[in-house]
Amino acid sequence: MIKRSIFAELLKLRHSRIGLVLAILPSISLMIGCANFYLNQGVLENGWYSLWNQVCLFYGEFFLPILIAICCSYVCRLEHLNRNWSMILTSPVSVASIFLAKLLVVSILMLFTQAFFLGLYWLAGTLFALPGHFPVETIGWSIRGWYATLSISALQLAISLRIRSFATPIGICLCAVFIGLGMYTANLGIFFPYSLLTIGMSVLNQDQLTATQNISFWVTNLSFIIIIASIAIRRLKNKDIVSC
Repeated sequence: MIKRSIFAELLKLRHSRIGLVLAILPSISLMIGCANFYLNQGVLENGWYSLWNQVCLFYGEFFLPILIAICCSYVCRLEHLNRNWSMILTSPVSVASIFLAKLLVVSILMLFTQAFFLGLYWLAGTLFALPGHFPVETIGWSIRGWYATLSISALQLAISLRIRSFATPIGICLCAVFIGLGMYTANLGIFFPYSLLTIGMSVLNQDQLTATQNISFWVTNLSFIIIIASIAIRRLKNKDIVSC
């Protein structure tokens, strides 16, 4: 049943322009970061790592969370049109299958986005003729960042499924981004999904995580995913979708 739901979600995206958005936002964030790196090369002397810090400052902190919110709102858009939820919720497909299919599709989109961004980062570093080899650590940081997007995606999906407006969940995400930045600076980032993205991608600090920090990161993310998904599915089973 979940396979059919995933196939249905992919069909909805086949003729959409979401791929264009997935390409444009990372490109813009990388160009902003590269411009900042170019103008401050006298201060930023750590080569590839300084470039990573600059491009991820915009991508990981702002553009990627907003991109997640856009994708989540988009995959819920058709269900909200013409009150299609009434038909969907009375179909033989379970609510859990619908939610998990949407979460999986968004996670695939984010995986491609991370790979695309990493490729852009490599290209930028090559064009800048940065000394040394491409830092393989950035691959691990990108994977951790993708994993952190799953808990944000689950939360944004839960919001988008409850709210018919396309823009409102994105606005909520933007507010949560600033809260997450505050939580991170207060050393409480491990307790907030949007801060976990900052930790995962090593946006502000490229120091290697300790074994305890690494385990906490993976376990906390998984806990957020399970808890948020469980609550969202239960609410969908027991309540009607809220119109906004």
